[in-house]
Amino acid sequence: MKFQYAGRRQWGRAMQDDLTDAVNWAVQQGFAPKDRVAIYGASYGGYAVLAGLVFTPELYRCGINYVGAVDLRFLVRPSRGHGRWGELYVKNWIGEDAADLRARSPVEYVERIRVPTMHAYGENDPRVDIDHWNELQSELRKYHKPYTYFRKKEEGHGFRIESDRFDFYRAVEKFLAENLVGGPDGRVTIGPLKVEQMPALESR
Repeated sequence: MKFQYAGRRQWGRAMQDDLTDAVNWAVQQGFAPKDRVAIYGASYGGYAVLAGLVFTPELYRCGINYVGAVDLRFLVRPSRGHGRWGELYVKNWIGEDAADLRARSPVEYVERIRVPTMHAYGENDPRVDIDHWNELQSELRKYHKPYTYFRKKEEGHGFRIESDRFDFYRAVEKFLAENLVGGPDGRVTIGPLKVEQMPALESR
């Protein structure tokens, strides 16, 4: 419970620091080449992708944002997808202060992005509505950032239609092959699986 509560209103801050620590640990241990780390995530994970690319841009070779929030101010406005529990979560766990939300919103720092990005959204998403993408796309174009966009008209918060999922992951594979540099045939290669226990770092 203590660990869970440590994440209150820490989107883009301590929660992001955990991801940064994990990347640095993996590089130090030799599990990942320093110059070939990609970041990928969906929903909050999509937000974390963008936060990683703007707050620690030196860490990543490319990033894939899947239905991720880009502007935390959008999340606190009334939404048909929130419900009572969702409204309480947003208030208590993400925050309400407009200046603080702006400071933790990746869309405010798009000029810091250094690498190619891929973005996927459903037009009928009740949680992360399409306004997130519209605002992000405007900023990507403003700063001439290279990006790939994958948008599905009938999808919501995550793709449910099987053919759409296949199309999406084919696009992901192509994006990684082009930007992360895979094996000699251009494909992304995956080594043998091994479970490692990451040591807990002291809290800040």
